[in-house]
Amino acid sequence: MTTATLKSATPAKNITTHEQWINARKALLAKEKEFTRLRDELSAQRRELPMEKVEKPYLFEGPHGKETLADLFAGRSQLIIYHFMLGPGWKEGCPSCSFLADGFDGAVVHLAARDTAFAVVSRAPLPEIEAFKKRMGWRFKWVSSNGSDFNFDYQVSRSPEEAASGKVYYNYETIEFPPEERPGASVFYKADGQVFHTYSTYARGLDILLPTYNWLDLTPKGRDEDNLAFSMAWVRHHDRYNDGYVVDAKSLYVQPAKSNAS
Repeated sequence: MTTATLKSATPAKNITTHEQWINARKALLAKEKEFTRLRDELSAQRRELPMEKVEKPYLFEGPHGKETLADLFAGRSQLIIYHFMLGPGWKEGCPSCSFLADGFDGAVVHLAARDTAFAVVSRAPLPEIEAFKKRMGWRFKWVSSNGSDFNFDYQVSRSPEEAASGKVYYNYETIEFPPEERPGASVFYKADGQVFHTYSTYARGLDILLPTYNWLDLTPKGRDEDNLAFSMAWVRHHDRYNDGYVVDAKSLYVQPAKSNAS
């Protein structure tokens, strides 16, 4: 095992003068500006995607009882849902999803100011969600889709048919994905009492939602994951980092264990 913070290779860097550094920085800045313009174009194209009407009457279990998908809008016209990997009977939520979730609470109030509600949905029963949420100290809205088709319809839970075949439909293609649950984000719009699905993204499409990764991308070492068999093998629940923190570079993703009660 290697210590993630102490054994990483020092990045190869050219030592230069201030004038040469300014010239190199300005050359990269031109590319960064081009990327920003392309990102703006892509975002505009995303907003121009057609919408599909949500036909099923999905029900969720929240702290105050049953809620429909329309209820999750909380009076707003837009709704963002994060599909959190926490399956029925799991001892804890996925560490990678938790890595994203650590940034949710600060965003919720700002999203609300732009007519956008935010909710997290998992297939675990509500008591299991509430217990993990309390442990992590989160405040955002988190409801259970247990007993509904919601997770299956939005590609984030393994159906019985997928379990039998060993293949799953995820990120708009049929692939192998061993865990029972999968990460994703979906966006909905409400108008004239009707709910419409406008967008869903999965896998690396969630990358932009990870503030820690975006900060690390500014540093000389970057994400420092090239030598890891599973790129996010270094990620822990925020209450699991300590002085003895080490990373096994050969470790692959392991689904959280089931509780003894399940």
